[in-house]
Amino acid sequence: MKKFVSLIFITVFVVCSSAFALDLQTAKSQGLVGETPSGYLAPVKGGNEEAAKLVQSINTQRKAHYQNIANRNKTSLQSVEHLAGKKAIEKSPAGNFVQINGQWKKK
Repeated sequence: MKKFVSLIFITVFVVCSSAFALDLQTAKSQGLVGETPSGYLAPVKGGNEEAAKLVQSINTQRKAHYQNIANRNKTSLQSVEHLAGKKAIEKSPAGNFVQINGQWKKK
């Protein structure tokens, strides 16, 4: 019986903690992260470990995706990053932060 109760407790803990995990849309809408001209995300303000982990995870995925695009099109990673950054800033909805000339601006 104790094992069963422990298993239920652990299951509830895991489900609840993943339900409260920060996702990209929430992080953007809360002003924690924003798009940069480099094609990657960056924290708008430091000090939020969860936002920093999210940025690192998504940027790793983006870099791999950008590299695949660069390879397919026989172009440089830097040119793909630059174009992706431009498009991400253009497509960012009002209220989200974007980095322009090194400064964070609310769109």
